[in-house]
Amino acid sequence: MDAATLWQRYQDWLYYHEGLEFYVDISRMRFDEAFVEAMKPRFAKAFEDMAALEKGAIANPDEDRMVGHYWLRHSQLAPTAEIQQEIEDTLVQIETFARKIHSGDIHPPDAAKFTDILSIGIGGSALGPQFVAEALAPSSPPMEIHFIDNSDPAGIDAILLQLEDKLASTLVIAISKSGGTPETRNGTIEVQKAFESQSRNFAAHAIAITSKGSKLDQQAKAEGWLTTFPMFDWIGGRTSELSAVGLVDAALQGIDIRAMLAGAKEMDEATRIPDIKTNPAALLALSWYSAGNGKGEKDMVVLPYKDSLLLFSRYLQQLVMESLGKEKDLDGNIVHQGIAVYGNKGSTDQHAYVQQLREGVPNFFATLIEVLEDRQGNSPEIDPGVTSGDYLSGFLQGTRKALYENHRDSITVTIPQVNPRTVGALIALYERAVGLYGFLVNVNAYHQPGVEAGKKAAADILALQNQVMAVLKSQKQASSLVELAAAIGQPQEVEAIYKIIRHLAANHRGIHIEGSLGKPSSLKVALG
Repeated sequence: MDAATLWQRYQDWLYYHEGLEFYVDISRMRFDEAFVEAMKPRFAKAFEDMAALEKGAIANPDEDRMVGHYWLRHSQLAPTAEIQQEIEDTLVQIETFARKIHSGDIHPPDAAKFTDILSIGIGGSALGPQFVAEALAPSSPPMEIHFIDNSDPAGIDAILLQLEDKLASTLVIAISKSGGTPETRNGTIEVQKAFESQSRNFAAHAIAITSKGSKLDQQAKAEGWLTTFPMFDWIGGRTSELSAVGLVDAALQGIDIRAMLAGAKEMDEATRIPDIKTNPAALLALSWYSAGNGKGEKDMVVLPYKDSLLLFSRYLQQLVMESLGKEKDLDGNIVHQGIAVYGNKGSTDQHAYVQQLREGVPNFFATLIEVLEDRQGNSPEIDPGVTSGDYLSGFLQGTRKALYENHRDSITVTIPQVNPRTVGALIALYERAVGLYGFLVNVNAYHQPGVEAGKKAAADILALQNQVMAVLKSQKQASSLVELAAAIGQPQEVEAIYKIIRHLAANHRGIHIEGSLGKPSSLKVALG
C-alpha cells in the first residue's frame, strides 16, 4: 500500500477511548474487508457467549465453574447477592488491613512496623503481582516487596539472604487456592524454617490468600496466622490479579487499587460493545485470528516500550498461552490450539531479536506497547530539540514501519502513562481479548489440563523416589538401576530412576554410586 492508502487505513481502524486516552491500532495487520465480513457471524456468537459468561453461565464445563473475574471490578454484575457482598467485603478487608499495617496498628512482635513483604506464589499468583509491582510501585514504597515463585532452593536462598537482617519486620504472604500447590507449599515451609532458625514466631508474620476451608486456610487458622483473604472458586489464577491475589500485595506497596479496578471496569464497559470496530478487545481477537489463520500459526511478540512494563510480556504469556493452548475444543475434537507469546522491551530489542523479526522467519506478528508520557517532569535535550524520549518514540515507529515494509504485521497499543488506571485497563483489555478469541476458536479458555498433567507427573516422580529409597534401605548390597526398577515393580522406569539417583547423589543425600554416571548401565547404587 502507498502512504496515502495506509494513512486512510490507519484512520479507518484506529480505536480511541476518550475516557482512558487509550488507543488500539490494528491498521498494520493485513486483513481485508472480506475477512471481516466473514468473521461477523463468529463474533456475534462470541459476544453472546461472553455476555452469558458474565451473567454466571458455567463457562468452565470441565470443572463445573462460573468464571467471574469481571465481577471483581463491578460487583453489581455478580449473579448473586452473596457473591456481590463477598467481593465488596474483601476489598474493604484488604484496604483496612493495609492501613493497619502501614500505621503500625498491626506489627510484628519485635519491630514497630512491617517493612518488607515476602510474597510466595506460582503462576498467576506470582506473575500478576510481579508485573504490577514492577509497573506501579512508588520509588519509595511503604514496604519493599520480594517474591518466591519457584521451588529452586538456590533461588529461595537468594531471597532469604536479602531478608536475613530484616526477617523481624517481614510480612509473609502465602498464596494458593487449594493450599496444596507444591511450589507455594515448599516455599512457605522453607520460609517458616528460616523464621524458626532465628527463634521467631512465623505465625505472627504470616497471612494466607486461599480458598475458604482449604489446607492452607486450615493451617493458617490452626497456627494463628495474622489473617486470611479469600480466593474465590470462580476466579482462575491467570485472571486473579484484581482479586485479593494481586490487590493485597499492591495495597501494601501503596498502589491505588481502587484506580486499578476503575480502569478495568471502564475497559470492561468498552469491550462489552457487540461490534468489532468499536470494541478494542474484538479488534485484538480479530487480528490474532487473521495473523494465525485461527490456528495460532504465528507467534505473538510483545514489545513494551517502557522499562516499567518489562514484565507485561511474561504476564501475557501465561494469560494467553494457558488460556488458549488446548489439545481439544469444546466439542472434543483434537485441534491443538494456542498462540505462543514471547517478548521483552523496546528499544533494548532493537539490538537483540528485532534483526530476526525484520529479516528472519516470518512466523510472528508484533504487539508494540507505547506510552506517550516520557517521564514525570521535563526532559533534557540530547540533541538540539530532541530528548531521549523522542528517540524511544522514534525507535517504536521505526520498528513498526520496518516490520511492515518487509511483510511483518503489528498491533500498537498506546496508553497516556503508566498508572494504576491504565494498568487496570490493560489487564482488562487482554482478559477480554483472550475470552473472545477462545470463543472464536471454540476452546475452553478457563481450564488448564496440561498444567494439571504436569503436576501429576511430578507427583509420580516423587512417589517413585520414595520407593527407590525404601528399597535401598532394605538392601544390604549395591543394586544396578535395572535391579532397582525390578524391585519396585516398575521395570519401565529405569531412566527416571537414573535421574533420581543422579540428583540425590549430587545433593549428598546418602547415595553411594559405583561406576560412571556417564554410563548408566554400569552403575551400582547403595546407601552409605
